[in-house]
Amino acid sequence: MTSNEEEKDPDIELFVKAGCDGESIGNCPFSQRLFMILWLKGVVFNVTTVDLKRKPADLRNLAPGTPPPFLTFNGEVRTDVNKIEEFLEEMLAPPKYPKLAAKNKESNAAGNDIFAKFSAYIKNTKPEANASLENGLLKTLKKLDEFLNSALPDETDSDGAGEETQSSRKYLDGNELTLADCNLLPKLHIVKTEFTTCGPTDVHDAEEQTNSIIRVKTDRWGGGGHLSDCTGAVSSEEHN
Repeated sequence: MTSNEEEKDPDIELFVKAGCDGESIGNCPFSQRLFMILWLKGVVFNVTTVDLKRKPADLRNLAPGTPPPFLTFNGEVRTDVNKIEEFLEEMLAPPKYPKLAAKNKESNAAGNDIFAKFSAYIKNTKPEANASLENGLLKTLKKLDEFLNSALPDETDSDGAGEETQSSRKYLDGNELTLADCNLLPKLHIVKTEFTTCGPTDVHDAEEQTNSIIRVKTDRWGGGGHLSDCTGAVSSEEHN
């Protein structure tokens, strides 16, 4: 293999769920998660939106029975999101590409139950269960808020005699975006969007809590630009 071949980016095509118009990138947290990973790796990749109502025959043959997201890497099809994440972290590694794995295992678990609690609440059809489900969602949001504001081990002064410290970090695991952020941010963005479009409801406290979390973190992330860039604000088919 020549040096030019070693320096060349792999041929990557990401297939994601299309939006309501059948063309734009849809509001799918798993699609956005993989997009964020590739975006943060700094690799050149193509993005193809898939309209599930009119899935072309070539795509049905490419990944039969598999809904997006999935991707091809140098022609090889990969369909499992978690395994794709592991594969990309292994293949797109330093020194050419940044490492995205979180250093603290707690960061990977932060907010991991928010989307399940949110889905249970938003899909509930029994009015008598609303209060309980809302409280469950609020508790998970508050728990995430507490984690974001609590210092990580490397932020704690070794001479601080165990004193609790307010975190000044920008992201879940420190001052760099990691795989943990790629997993959580798209889901949190959907929660915020749903509460915003629902208008005044009895989930006002949850909406305020979610807005607070996103506002604080996205203000640190350059005024929220990274959030919109990474969670679906892509109109072209190729990302450079």
